[in-house]
Amino acid sequence: MPQTVIDAIAQEVTKAAATLNRYPDREFVELRELLAAYLGHGLNRENIWAANGSNEVLQQILQAFGGPGRSILSFDPTYSMYPLLASGTDTRYISGVRAADFTLSAESAAAQVYEHKPNIVFLCSPNNPTGTALTLEVIESVYEAASELNAMVIVDEAYAEFSLASTKSALTLLPGRQRLIVTRTMSKAFGLAGARVGYLAAAPEVTDAIRLVRLPYHLSAVTQATAIAALKNIDLLLAQVEEIKSQRDRIVSTLKELGLKPSVSDSNFVFFGGLEDPHAIWQGLLDSGIIIRDNGIPGTLRVTAGTEAETTAFLERLTQLLAA
Repeated sequence: MPQTVIDAIAQEVTKAAATLNRYPDREFVELRELLAAYLGHGLNRENIWAANGSNEVLQQILQAFGGPGRSILSFDPTYSMYPLLASGTDTRYISGVRAADFTLSAESAAAQVYEHKPNIVFLCSPNNPTGTALTLEVIESVYEAASELNAMVIVDEAYAEFSLASTKSALTLLPGRQRLIVTRTMSKAFGLAGARVGYLAAAPEVTDAIRLVRLPYHLSAVTQATAIAALKNIDLLLAQVEEIKSQRDRIVSTLKELGLKPSVSDSNFVFFGGLEDPHAIWQGLLDSGIIIRDNGIPGTLRVTAGTEAETTAFLERLTQLLAA
């Protein structure tokens, strides 16, 4: 993180420290206004809600719209927290399916909504762990089917800032769609994983519903101060995103040259297949001090893009392991 941003956060937190004997702004108005301005798309603070990380945002959504006798549909493989959050709110989790290449078509997604009749649909875009974003056509098809069932549709855009230039955000679909929620996080592109700030954009009726389930004063004054300082220095924080995207694209092109099968990536990581023994590759990299992720999907691994030096170390060691 740039030192300028660190100093700005320290200054805001110091100001907050002087009033820690009082409860924080339970409506976190300034933070919501800054988040709305950052997202654009005609949004205002009434469209915005925030919580302690995107996981708490998703949990609050399930507390408000899920629960006993209700269900959530998502399409595996996807974010592993969805079934855990469902279990924690006594919401039945339904595992939808994807194509063999892990893509999801508009026709298939809508058909599964009609088949399972869920109360909530979670769409992860860009998807974790595969990294590929959904087209707006898929989201629109799912929303149309879900609306006939009075179901909510949540598009989890945790990695949206890393998307390819041609990828469009679900934020463009919000007008006129009161059952659509788009969730984001400050953990990834902002580099604020330790601050725990997630947020959503939706119709004001949705944020009103979330207020019914949130704990009083759930966002501390320190958390609010940190996020506010970061948003006031947004350009400095997002400058590093372009460098990460360039390293991601470098990984994709090199993996193709090595004969592997990387997925199109709209995230800060690359999911790739074509490995005969992925665990052996994973272990070989680990033994060299390089940590990547084995998601347990046959023949595949996932690597996060980092600095140029880190990318070089990964690619060089991977090349050696594949040639062994």
